[in-house]
Amino acid sequence: MRLIVTRPAAQAQAWLQDLQAAGHDALSLPLIDIHPVADPAPLQAAWQRWDSWQAVMFVSAQAVQMFFAQRPATTLASNATVCWATGPGTRQALLRAGVPQTCVISPPEDAAQFDSEALWQVVKNSVQGHAPVLIVRGGDALDGAAQGAGRDWLAQQLQDQGVPVAWLVAYQRAVPNWTLAQQQLARTAAHDGSLWLLTSSQAVKHLSVLMPQQDWSQALALATHERVAFVAHQLGFGQCEVIRPSLSDLLAHLA
Repeated sequence: MRLIVTRPAAQAQAWLQDLQAAGHDALSLPLIDIHPVADPAPLQAAWQRWDSWQAVMFVSAQAVQMFFAQRPATTLASNATVCWATGPGTRQALLRAGVPQTCVISPPEDAAQFDSEALWQVVKNSVQGHAPVLIVRGGDALDGAAQGAGRDWLAQQLQDQGVPVAWLVAYQRAVPNWTLAQQQLARTAAHDGSLWLLTSSQAVKHLSVLMPQQDWSQALALATHERVAFVAHQLGFGQCEVIRPSLSDLLAHLA
């Protein structure tokens, strides 16, 4: 069975290497292109306020990378600010960026799911009113969201407890420009038994832009969250199972 890894190109490499090392035929077909924001000033301003945030929540490893890329050469911030992560990939990105392990909070490794709801169960009893929380995320060119998309549920929980919430778009997600070879791969993989690995609702939406006339009724997929699977079913995927968003869970599922 051929596996179609749909993560952004830079993020797909670890998955491809591990899948291929395990003997799987895995190919990269990115459904999202990542671009820096046009104006880095808001990122730089957030760094100036680093010590004032009660916590900084990162929605993805990409959010961590793009945010820390703007860290001042002369660090103005301490290492004491707490960072929240929804899953192990984001947690590891924070540790690689130099955030002390004691300052990184995320759902436990054995959590049933990795998302805002799971993170909230970990942090809800420790949040304090009045001190602001910053949510760092991506903006979607397709949706035109000024503040970026995602994690509004968590923001609502915080606001219900009187916690001010600020949003920061650290990068832009866009529909990729596929080559002719990539277009042919996608058309073939829609019906030949290939298994699509879907890790983002926005990525699945991009398929409807890239291939608006495609019949997906014979397509097979694994999704890393119920929300991703829901969008895949809306698009018409014939079969889409849900697994936890980790390479170890994926390899175990495929074994």
